[in-house]
Amino acid sequence: METVTYEVSDGVGWVTLNRPEVMNAFDGRMLDELATVWQSIRSDDTVRVAVLTGAGDRAFCTGIDRTGISGDGTAEGGVGFAGSPFHLDDPGAKLGPKSNDLWKPVIAAVNGIACGGAFYLLGECDILIASDTATFFDPHVTYGMPASYESMLMVGRMPLGEVLRMQLTGAAERMSARRAYDVGLVSEVVSPGDLHTAAATLAGVIAASPTLAVQATLKAVWTAADLGRRQALELGYAFVAMGMTDESLAEGQRRFASGERVDWRLR
Repeated sequence: METVTYEVSDGVGWVTLNRPEVMNAFDGRMLDELATVWQSIRSDDTVRVAVLTGAGDRAFCTGIDRTGISGDGTAEGGVGFAGSPFHLDDPGAKLGPKSNDLWKPVIAAVNGIACGGAFYLLGECDILIASDTATFFDPHVTYGMPASYESMLMVGRMPLGEVLRMQLTGAAERMSARRAYDVGLVSEVVSPGDLHTAAATLAGVIAASPTLAVQATLKAVWTAADLGRRQALELGYAFVAMGMTDESLAEGQRRFASGERVDWRLR
């Protein structure tokens, strides 16, 4: 692969956007290669958790590379234009893990700038952590484009007023990592040098638990976020059954019966 690197270590799949020369903006090749990686993780039982980050220290991802995807994003040219400005193809529709039907936990380790189309990825990751140099913004409206899908994916990840402020101020404001932590977008902020270690530690904790229980819990939480409370509760037992086979339960009970206890930390 040319635009993404992927390696597996101790049950964790490390996915790195690897176009630092353009601040990890995605082009058509990256779209295809990310889809391949997500599908590989989905089918590989040895991978329990994934970590997504960007190469270099300048940017996590700066959205679409308009030189690498057909169309210019205007009402006339469009991205994937199909004869009318109301028939634009969504360039990031298959970018994220959930859009590729991956229901294993994905941690985003955000290093540097995350803007615009980066929210296609961040909106479908499960836990976000960031270096203290990370910044978040969406420049769409500044340059005459609606921030549609990106905005929708951020609703539920942070308070509505914060989504509106970030999306409507465009390129004029950037949200710091600390502010992103304060509003709940990210759950941990560390120094740039500690970002990899923090992601590895978190991934290792999640990977240590029985796989089916983790995946069923993940699916239950996302279902509750997507549906109303009553609709989600009606599906609750289905997720219990999905994540608690005899083998999965036995794995957890062996861990409990061993007498060893998790070395927890307070955050």
